[in-house]
This record gives sequence, structure tokens and C-alpha cells, in this order.
Amino acid sequence: MNDFQLKLILSILGGVVFSFVFIVLAFALPLDKGHVYKKIPKGMLEKVSESASKR
Repeated sequence: MNDFQLKLILSILGGVVFSFVFIVLAFALPLDKGHVYKKIPKGMLEKVSESASKR
């Protein structure tokens, strides 16, 4: 096997592995933000801090 064929096979294999990683990540990472739990402020300082950060 000459050098060009080896480089061609390795680059195709690298592209397949690289694409497979992103396909797996697309299925593993959630897209919806529906289950975001917001901490309820308990004290007066937390309430003031939250209202100031919304501006």
C-alpha cells in the first residue's frame, strides 16, 4: 500500500469518527429548556438581588 492510499484511508476514517462524535453529542445533549429549576429566594437580600439582576 503506498503512502497516498494510506493517507486517503486514514482521512476518511478520521472524518467518519469525527462525524460520529458530533452525532452522538446531538443525541446526548438536551435541546429543550423546559426543566430548568429556578431557586426561590428565601430572604430579603436574595429577593433584592434577583430583582436587580432582572433589569
